Amino acid sequence: MNKEDLQQRTKRFALAILRLTEMLPTGRAASVLGRQLLRAATSVGANYRAACRARSRADFVAKMGIVEEEADESCYWLELLREAQLVPAEAAERLLQEAQELVAIAVASIKTARQAGRLCRNPQSAIRTGET
Repeated sequence: MNKEDLQQRTKRFALAILRLTEMLPTGRAASVLGRQLLRAATSVGANYRAACRARSRADFVAKMGIVEEEADESCYWLELLREAQLVPAEAAERLLQEAQELVAIAVASIKTARQAGRLCRNPQSAIRTGET
């Protein structure tokens, strides 16, 4: 998956969450949970876009760490909404699966970026080793 595809995917996730939160029943619990979910889910895409503009590998890793945290937090709020029966179970399941996949993508990206930094001891050298 390339950068543009993932940017679109995170945007679609945010839009789907936006639509879901608009369907929540009125009430304090639904309002609080919906607001928290909306903040976390929209943050996933915003922080991924920021990671794409990272100034260094360390900056990229840090920003992708935020993507991971916000996607995981989205899972938490979706689980609460589902278990409190404030949203249709099937809608919550689809979005929960997508959030979990975004967490996995973020984790894989972080691991890859960290490993790439360790592969080359001398950045001027074209020789890459597995030494740390």
